[in-house]
Amino acid sequence: MADDEKKGDDSKRVVNTYPLIRHSDMSDETQNEAAEIVTTACEKFAANNEEAAKMIKLQMDKKFGPPYNVVVGEAYGFEISYEIGNVCYLFFGGNIAAVIWK
Repeated sequence: MADDEKKGDDSKRVVNTYPLIRHSDMSDETQNEAAEIVTTACEKFAANNEEAAKMIKLQMDKKFGPPYNVVVGEAYGFEISYEIGNVCYLFFGGNIAAVIWK
């Protein structure tokens, strides 16, 4: 196999079309609902992470009561304080991360 072919194989990225939950202490029902909301928002606002975060926050506040906080984006780190049972950190589309907490 030529060197160019090897480089091409290494540079392939896997893009998930489903949410990949990295960490969560939410109940399974809440976690599944949050993943659905994130998926919908990230698909609807693929080019605007700020609008996606606003939509996620509004939906989470409406369904589970305020005050939820949401960050959507790429390549960021975080350290937060949160209520036990109210945090979810997940990835969507391979490189978009969302953290939701109360």
